[in-house]
Amino acid sequence: MAELSPPDEAEARQGWTGGLSQPIRVGPRLSPAGGVAVDRVDLARPLSPTAREQIRDAFLAHHVVVFHDQKLTREQQFAFAAAFGVVEGPAAYPSSGKRYSVAHVISNVGADGNPTDRSTSPVSNYNWHTDKAYRRVPPMMTSLYAVELPPSGGDTEFANTTMAYSALPAETKRRIAGLHVLFRWGASLPPNDPAIARAESGDPVAHPLVRTHPETGGKALYLGNHALHIKDLPDAEGRALLDELLAHATQRQFVYAHRWRLGDLVMWDNRCLLHRAVANFEMGRHRRVLHRTVVRGTVPF
Repeated sequence: MAELSPPDEAEARQGWTGGLSQPIRVGPRLSPAGGVAVDRVDLARPLSPTAREQIRDAFLAHHVVVFHDQKLTREQQFAFAAAFGVVEGPAAYPSSGKRYSVAHVISNVGADGNPTDRSTSPVSNYNWHTDKAYRRVPPMMTSLYAVELPPSGGDTEFANTTMAYSALPAETKRRIAGLHVLFRWGASLPPNDPAIARAESGDPVAHPLVRTHPETGGKALYLGNHALHIKDLPDAEGRALLDELLAHATQRQFVYAHRWRLGDLVMWDNRCLLHRAVANFEMGRHRRVLHRTVVRGTVPF
């Protein structure tokens, strides 16, 4: 697993002591399922300790934190993420490349520079997932920064899996207590897909189906697109259970839909959310480009 260091260590250290001219402002909750907007903060500048704690509190309380009207270089986005933990590089690609540097690119743009429709791929981010659940230590936080957007659409949806778990019948909670999900990249690929060799080259990783948030203590469903099956259950039974729980967790009452504006930076908590991009724009015609950073979490329990 690649780990990245801030490009300028001296500048990064200033981030722990820098100040803002006025307190940041946290708005009202954006939906019952989560989300909150924070303003009066320029993320291109180092965060003061107070601002960092305010943002952290909003992150834990609302799970998705939105910052509008930002102007960030990749290095500045990295420095912001690094205020909350160890920033990871993508394991499958060289961290020295432009595309996969300190903030790597998430886009629908092909090698020829033209937009393309990637939503039909079983491993695309247009399916419900939590980032890198196939790792033994998956990330706790992801941030996306909007660089290019279609004229409309291209939303990202977030499903609150703590709310979804709480709404389960008591009998279902008893049934799933203690179960573990086996995750592997490419779990949803069909057997004839060219990428299946890469998927099957990695050993599955087991995580609790009901994980406990290490900071809030809340219980959340942990599943999604990289879930292979449930350990110690027959494959068909485990797959049916995962499908049932995913359908439950992604009901509209548990979902916050973020409608992007250019310059938005959105950070979210992978430990209690599923997310997906929404294919509600002409992907073969319009570009959608965002920069991503992820922050290491802890082993789920």
